[in-house]
Amino acid sequence: QVQLVESGGGLVQPGGSLTLSCAASGLFYEYHMAWYRQTPGNERESVAYISNRGATTYAESVKGRFTISRDNRKKTMYLQMNSLKPEDTAVYYCRANFDREYWGQGTQVTVSS
Repeated sequence: QVQLVESGGGLVQPGGSLTLSCAASGLFYEYHMAWYRQTPGNERESVAYISNRGATTYAESVKGRFTISRDNRKKTMYLQMNSLKPEDTAVYYCRANFDREYWGQGTQVTVSS
């Protein structure tokens, strides 16, 4: 059983920055990891992905603004979010792929003046 715990969400003004963290249990270096986000009434959407070897992909809406990374020694994945926009407001979830999918509980990000 893989446990994932997100942290780092909060309220930030447009143009500001936040860094989300996702702490994992188990054989973290084996996991393919990703960040998703969801707003009320909408499906969860992929934001960024990082493979167990460090290859990354991003949604078009966040390219150039968000950076996904991982620290295998700390068993933690990060999402550095810069130039935040009101439309980035959502609950952000981390996902791990190993023997199956695992999800964290989510952390709220609100971008508002």
